[in-house]
Amino acid sequence: MWYCDELKSTPKPEKGIILVTGATGYIGGRLVPELLRRKYRVRVMVRSYSHDYNLRWPGAEIVESDALDRESLRVALKDVHTAYYLIHSLLLGTKKFETTDIEAAKNFRAIAEEAGIKHMIYLGALGDRSKKLSPHLENRNMVAAILSSGRTPVTVLRAGLIIGSGSAPYEILTNLVKNTPVFFIPYWAKTKSQPIAVRDVIRYLVGVIETDIAEGIEYDIGGNEIMSYDEMLKTLAKVQNKRRFFLRGFITNTAIYSYIASLLTPVPAPITRALVLGCKNEVLCRDHKIREIVDFEPRTYREALMAAYAIEKKDQIQSRWSDSYPYTHELAIKLHQLNPTPKYNSTYCLLTYQHPENLFTSFCKIGGKLGWFRNNWMWRLRGMVDGLLLGVGSSRGRRSYSELRVDDVIDFFRVENIKKNKLLLLRAEMILPGKAWLEFVIDSYEGLNKLTITAYFQPKGIWGAIYWYFFLPFHYYIFKILIKQIEKKS
Repeated sequence: MWYCDELKSTPKPEKGIILVTGATGYIGGRLVPELLRRKYRVRVMVRSYSHDYNLRWPGAEIVESDALDRESLRVALKDVHTAYYLIHSLLLGTKKFETTDIEAAKNFRAIAEEAGIKHMIYLGALGDRSKKLSPHLENRNMVAAILSSGRTPVTVLRAGLIIGSGSAPYEILTNLVKNTPVFFIPYWAKTKSQPIAVRDVIRYLVGVIETDIAEGIEYDIGGNEIMSYDEMLKTLAKVQNKRRFFLRGFITNTAIYSYIASLLTPVPAPITRALVLGCKNEVLCRDHKIREIVDFEPRTYREALMAAYAIEKKDQIQSRWSDSYPYTHELAIKLHQLNPTPKYNSTYCLLTYQHPENLFTSFCKIGGKLGWFRNNWMWRLRGMVDGLLLGVGSSRGRRSYSELRVDDVIDFFRVENIKKNKLLLLRAEMILPGKAWLEFVIDSYEGLNKLTITAYFQPKGIWGAIYWYFFLPFHYYIFKILIKQIEKKS
């Protein structure tokens, strides 16, 4: 079901080009299809072009641009009527935010004015600005202030926790309840919040473009319930039909709680820390004036959970928090860009009568809950070590088990390239003394099909070379079994 089909407003494609920044992220990835369905002329701004984006958003114009580069912004914003600003980089760290998010927002505001943009829409965060806010919430409010200080009218939508399949808050909460029999609740878990369903966020984002009344106004958006964080956990336990015990906690340090949460959930420590710090601030709507112009009944927290479960069960998750984390993954050096090629590689081949389509389908199912066919403990151990070191770990899993696309996450890898029935190239994102890739290739060879697995590694200094030679003996054991299992599962 499309989120915006029940909106009472009328689409206005005559406005012209609608630019969506952050389209490869969680919210942007769901907003673009809704705008295209309503016949808007959509321009998607990405930092690194991939042909996969044309397949993902047929009908959208793809432009390569970076908010830190004013010249590229001029190209992206040319002839644009309305721009959605969905860029956020707090997870680079508080200090880097000062030189990244602020500079990006200032650049965007300046070039938007120069280009004569008629309207800008920004998804910010709730929070009482008269009190000290967490870095995450302060970040959002500061960007809103920068964007709104120019001549271009800006609509700011301030939201709290966004609950939906694939959202970071949803995956943190559900996995905590799933993996934790006893909760020690700190005082700040009693803080009130107003969670909102992702469906409702998208509806508001689309709704405000279809009325001129919203231009230049700030709105608070939230769900139909005000709840504390421990109440959210208790509700989830009931939904999951799990008996959980909630005891008073005497440790209140948010860093400890966020680190533990990162080990128990797929969401890495930098994200859990940013969200847990925000738990000390009430995030409540000051009013509901948004409903006067975008009129619909928001979902309750429980309804949002049930909708997310249903989408997960159908394996139809459109976008996920991991789509935009690490923040710089789009700019990571690609295998084909390395010159010279990686210093080390390890290749394993197998000749088979299996059809290329079956082989491709087989190795595209690796990772996540299904594992790596055999020796899963070795992959999970490597991911566990990475998680302990505050890396991405292997518990990120996958967005979908029925399909893969460029930039999808597979445990501690990310899809760098994919060609149907021919190739799957994964880039490692765990903490390494170098850069690594894992490639699966299918070729024809004398009437048979040849399946090849190659591990590439470009070391960084002497420790990179030591790392490669230490793990080289394990490659033979792991990849020999993996390649046979791929054929067997075909």
